[in-house]
Amino acid sequence: MNRFARTLLVCGAALSVAACGTVSNLLPFSLGRSPDAGPVASDGERLSVLEFDQAMVPSPALAGRDFFLPGPQAAVSWPTPGGNAENAVEHVIAGADFTIAWRRNIGAGSARTRQVMSPPVAENGRVFALDGEDTVTAMDAQSGSVIWRASVKPEGREGGGFGGGVALAGGKVFVSSGYRTMTAFDQNSGAMLWQTAVDVPIHGAPTVAGTRVYVVDLDNQILAFDVNTGAVEWSYRGIVEPARIMRASSPAVTGDTVVAPMSSGEVFAFRATTGQPVWQEELSRTTRTSALSEIRDVAGRPVISRGFVYAASHSGVLASMDLRTGESRWQVPVAAVNAPLPVGDVVYIVSKAGELSVLNRETGQVYWTRDLNEGRVRQEGGFFGFFDRTVRPSWSGPMLASNRLVLTNSDGELVGLNPKTGEVVSTLRLGAPSYVAPTAFNGAILVVTDRGEVISVR
Repeated sequence: MNRFARTLLVCGAALSVAACGTVSNLLPFSLGRSPDAGPVASDGERLSVLEFDQAMVPSPALAGRDFFLPGPQAAVSWPTPGGNAENAVEHVIAGADFTIAWRRNIGAGSARTRQVMSPPVAENGRVFALDGEDTVTAMDAQSGSVIWRASVKPEGREGGGFGGGVALAGGKVFVSSGYRTMTAFDQNSGAMLWQTAVDVPIHGAPTVAGTRVYVVDLDNQILAFDVNTGAVEWSYRGIVEPARIMRASSPAVTGDTVVAPMSSGEVFAFRATTGQPVWQEELSRTTRTSALSEIRDVAGRPVISRGFVYAASHSGVLASMDLRTGESRWQVPVAAVNAPLPVGDVVYIVSKAGELSVLNRETGQVYWTRDLNEGRVRQEGGFFGFFDRTVRPSWSGPMLASNRLVLTNSDGELVGLNPKTGEVVSTLRLGAPSYVAPTAFNGAILVVTDRGEVISVR
């Protein structure tokens, strides 16, 4: 009798909260759900997460058509998180054997109060990476042996300063930091050359071009520092937007133009010499199926390629914009936190739902879309089979290396795909999740993991 009473009590409590959409989705046996809540997949049928509000549908005009991809080139340096100041590296020679050459611990991994966010950078035979507490480590590119370490963390400070990134130029290592500093170290010795305090934490990674290093802080302010002195030459503050994605995005620079991503969903272009705004474009849309579309962050690096800027927002817009005017050549509805990859005739993009799409560079029409999480979705947690949560791996990348599209994922894998078909051709277990896009140097793919390791894959 007591068991029967308890059962009635639980069922009554469940029915009383079933009117709440969020809770009703968690209740067993479809309690409280509307009978016409939307499409339901039958046994063996899969429904795309893009089906409701987004239309990333392959174009019939491109069916069966091939596209051009350039051959791989040697990556003799990777001085910024995006590979160069434009964040535009098309195809590199790297990771041909897809085997681990070495792995090296670089310090603190991700935890509740810290996050490994920035990709490794490399030049002059050395790899540089930032851990979860803003310690930069210089390693030998061939062996992974540590050459020096230096920290920008204030003495006695505990947590709260994660983020930032590393860039290289002129024999210097530039480190942006969540501890409200911009710092330059000597590449050879690790000696601090200068450090400039700022008012707001910097979670974005730096980009170096000419005599300036550029970063965007948490208040959507872009700052330009002199590479030799650390003096702030100019700054511009956009709209403050507290809701953002934990990614270390970087500005893109070409000639006298700096293109900066903002968490407000805006992309700005500035004069590199003066900081004068040239144009701005908003990449945001609100969908009826996800309140998360209100997070408008342009979390992936914008890319400058062949006179156009490619950028994607978390709220669901991927755009190709004219570099001079900011006018959109095309826009497509895809929500992404990764940088797009324009290469050859196409643009690759990975959505936040884990769908890889290939678009025509000129028109934005879709060649094909592949679900990277097919066969990887699983149920975790729960209580006696109730209140399970669906887990889909998150993906970072892609990079085109030795005729493979290479991505990392939160399941701790480095995955290589056929760039023409999306078919998985190589999978390498890393032993720890990676939320950071891979980079390349001297024939190796470089990956940083959530555990605070750098892995070199040959």
